[in-house]
Amino acid sequence: MCPAQTLIRGGLVLVENDHFEQVTLLVQDGSIADIFQGDGPDDLPVMDASGKIVIPGLVNGHTHSHGALGRGGVPQDATLEQFLAGAPALNGTRMTEDLRLSAQLSAAEMIRKGCTSCFDLSVELPGPSVAGLHAVADAYYGAGMRAVVAPMIADRTIYQALPGLLAALPDEMRQVLGAITLPPWSQTLAVCEDAFASWPVPFDRVRPGIGPAIPLHCSDAFLSACAALSERRDMPLQTHLAETRMQQVAAQQRYGTTLTAHLGALGILSHRFSGAHGVWLDPAEALLLANAGAGIVHNPLSNLRLGSGIAPVRALVDAGVGLGVGTDAANTSDTQNMFEAMRLTATLSRANAPPTKSWVTAPEAFYMATEGSAKILGFERVGRIARGWAADLLFLDRAYCHYVPLRDVLSQIVFSENGGALREVMIAGRVVFAENKVLTLDEAALQCAAQDAAHRLDAANHDTRLFTDAAGLLVRSFCHASCTAHPLPIH
Repeated sequence: MCPAQTLIRGGLVLVENDHFEQVTLLVQDGSIADIFQGDGPDDLPVMDASGKIVIPGLVNGHTHSHGALGRGGVPQDATLEQFLAGAPALNGTRMTEDLRLSAQLSAAEMIRKGCTSCFDLSVELPGPSVAGLHAVADAYYGAGMRAVVAPMIADRTIYQALPGLLAALPDEMRQVLGAITLPPWSQTLAVCEDAFASWPVPFDRVRPGIGPAIPLHCSDAFLSACAALSERRDMPLQTHLAETRMQQVAAQQRYGTTLTAHLGALGILSHRFSGAHGVWLDPAEALLLANAGAGIVHNPLSNLRLGSGIAPVRALVDAGVGLGVGTDAANTSDTQNMFEAMRLTATLSRANAPPTKSWVTAPEAFYMATEGSAKILGFERVGRIARGWAADLLFLDRAYCHYVPLRDVLSQIVFSENGGALREVMIAGRVVFAENKVLTLDEAALQCAAQDAAHRLDAANHDTRLFTDAAGLLVRSFCHASCTAHPLPIH
């Protein structure tokens, strides 16, 4: 445990996310109580930050903790829809303790890479349970992180969601896949309500959210009920919005309009709403989101891994949409490294040689990966070093190669850092990482448990994997043909 009051002296501190100063921070009761130009009081415990660069913790606006136990299980050439077809093999037969373990693995990796808060859309098949949701919440709380834990839920399978998909499959496969159903949405939301009402940890650090998986995978009544629950409990709602071209093609076929326009007509959009990815959004959709106060979480790592495309970040920012940055799951992005996601946020904006004025700058990318994501999570006063803000801090080694020589500190962090210079992580005034060790989790025990769980789950899901691999290839082919036959006015 850390003292109730601690002085952090000697560091080069990013103050107000605006400029670096050699100042002293007073951390009290988990927050930054004061900032001194000198050494501050001489009668308090001191954390020596000499030789360190001190910045706010990074905030992961979109991830899936269940992906940690699925690491290495996604084919190299998988598209999103192909990946979704394989979900039963990746996430099936898991027990409550598997959900806890996977969340602990995600938390350990995020802490090691400077992430102090996350928005986790956690899935449990065939539907959420109170025990499962509480296990994930407990895992984050025990790890010392801040988190929004949102059950990722749906009432349609991918085969029911995409118009024409079932009919395009071979007869035998169509019969098997067409018979798969998800629990009624009223039952699913009743479980969520029970889990939220008996939440096992304090709301100030780990709180619930709601995660209707993909609009197409949810009936309109279900989406409306999720939005009503979000409003009633004043908690964030996040879905996967226009992640792939196929989603927008299917929206035109099912709704006769874009995904965002359909959500707007249902009254789903609000300041509590965020869409993950937003790769295939058009200008009219950006305005709808901005006018509703809604946000988008940019996930460049998985967008590239799954071939989904490059999100129009500059157009979204210019329209007034609040932007955050996420890693997505460890199995679809192969990492939970927010430094890498932040760097790609800046550098991908330069692809295809657009005018330099449309590039995402280092300060913009840093803001999105800190305050921007924190707003998506609904955490106030998180993501900035300022009086009254959370003492969620990262300590980077100023002597590390990324900072030698040191000229433009923030630019060098955004464009160079990958976590290699990270020496300490503090969350709510508590040091949770130091001397290359996560202090809140037994990583050696987690490694053994994860390998054992992987062997057990792979064996239990072997036959399912063979079937879903075959189905996934057909799904990918169907989506390619559908997108070719129905071009969109955006690229």
